[in-house]
Amino acid sequence: MLLDLNGKKILVTGIANNRSIAWGIAQQLKAAGAEIGVTYLPDEKGRFESKVRELTAPIEPTLFLPLNVQNQTQIEEVFKAIGKQWGKLDGLVHCLAFAGKEELIGDYSATTAEGFARALEISAYSLAPLCKEAKPLFSEGAGVVTLTYLGSERAIPNYNVMGVAKAALEASVRYLSAELGPEKKVRVNAISAGPIRTLASSAIGGILDMIHNVEEKAPLRRTVTQKEVGNTATFLLSDMASGISGQTIYVDAGYCINGM
Repeated sequence: MLLDLNGKKILVTGIANNRSIAWGIAQQLKAAGAEIGVTYLPDEKGRFESKVRELTAPIEPTLFLPLNVQNQTQIEEVFKAIGKQWGKLDGLVHCLAFAGKEELIGDYSATTAEGFARALEISAYSLAPLCKEAKPLFSEGAGVVTLTYLGSERAIPNYNVMGVAKAALEASVRYLSAELGPEKKVRVNAISAGPIRTLASSAIGGILDMIHNVEEKAPLRRTVTQKEVGNTATFLLSDMASGISGQTIYVDAGYCINGM
């Protein structure tokens, strides 16, 4: 069986710029034949919309929708539009995470209640309402993929509350897998990617040191690329991964196996 997503309709969230992991995923999905829908984070001046629209034009998204996951109405409107135009959903890619820079530095115990709630809402909880609204639209054997990181299980410097959020996200993957699997065989998985220099990761102090550490210690002696993460997401959303659900798949050049 060859990897083929022709006829599959997949929504990709979280594309911000050409270095976004979400953008790497969207490109590989399109290369495999999928029809792509894209969401963008709306802002008052429309800067994000124009930037994402221009970037994604080559993959010809047939849906292009505003989505702020802190706005329940917008979540509902996205899936109403999918239902109206596509009538079904074969895949959902969740690449959404945020924590204030002040929550990523210093002592974890200094995390504010507001910062904790915001990080958990956007980075972990948001997967649940997206899946809730997508549930009636999911086709038989549809797939959901989200992004996590090793900081969910190890104390990574300058990761702090985001590590807690990613741990919650991985737990959500397991619970959503148990919920969505029985009726339509919908699969939910996470990709734990190695550190990649993106706009989002630039908020993490010492990100370049993290990347260099991986390059020195990972079995493959390098970090990974957006394309490699995109390839794994494409596999997980294909029929070739029909037996995989509730899992965290590491795409980190083998770094996670190290004891150091």
